[in-house]
Amino acid sequence: MTKSGRDSYKDELAKLASTNEQIICIEADLGGKDHPFQLQHPDRFFNLGIAELAGIDVAAGLAEAGYVPFFSTFASFAALRAAESIKLTMGYMGKNVKVVAAYGGVSGGWFGTTHHALEDIAIIQSFQNIRIACPHGEEETRRVIQEAALSDEPYYIRLSRNDAFESMYRDESSSCRDIILEGGNRKYRARLCIISVGEQATELCKEIIQWDDSIVHVHLVYVDIGSLKSYVEQLSSLSDQFLVVEEHRATGSTASYLALLLPEKKIFAHHCGEQWPIFGGTHAEVLSYLGFGLDPLKNQITDIVGAVHGV
Repeated sequence: MTKSGRDSYKDELAKLASTNEQIICIEADLGGKDHPFQLQHPDRFFNLGIAELAGIDVAAGLAEAGYVPFFSTFASFAALRAAESIKLTMGYMGKNVKVVAAYGGVSGGWFGTTHHALEDIAIIQSFQNIRIACPHGEEETRRVIQEAALSDEPYYIRLSRNDAFESMYRDESSSCRDIILEGGNRKYRARLCIISVGEQATELCKEIIQWDDSIVHVHLVYVDIGSLKSYVEQLSSLSDQFLVVEEHRATGSTASYLALLLPEKKIFAHHCGEQWPIFGGTHAEVLSYLGFGLDPLKNQITDIVGAVHGV
């Protein structure tokens, strides 16, 4: 059975810790019962409770001592409540801390606005020198955790809640820093390139390209400014118009940074708007209220390139 991103993270980190004794797992009241890392490596598992700033600072101290700490909590509490600690320890001092931010976007659903995170990527992006990864599905999440464990760079890894997806195919030898390209007629420049960031966005884009073979889909995992700069040449060769699909606000989104990096291109965004959800609900219901979904995306594409092949 395919695991959710959260469960994939827990399982993969426990496996990696079996061969790397420097890996530490820290939770801020989000570990849950039967955490595989806690069961397999209890002496390296710490649940600090609702103390996100302290958790980041503890992780930074462990990193200074040569350990590889992974700290997990809600995305809203990591990026907003612990922002100062992330800025100073990870951005400024470059400590080898890996933040695994679950409940990204509005995947918290019924938990409400306090537990939603539509601003987190913008905040972390502004600190510089932090790798930002938004994996899709179990296999991709596992690979990102593996890459983070091997890297000396600070990481912010954004996950959802309980949804489980099959990752898009990626060659075993390739890094998650490489883009995945699907659809489109490769002999010609695409009329539109849709770029997916995160789980819900990727699922939407996978459906969209079934309708129009003149549209190409690029899936990005790493969206920090350094990674985005490395994609510029390849993206430029694909199309003159881009539509970035991301469960995030427009402000500080991946689309906003690509607009700066690709000034000669037209950059559009399918995002969660600037309004606040007025009620709780399932993940899908909150996204629908915010105008993020398949039908609104189809309508937006029609506005950009016109109706072709049923789009």
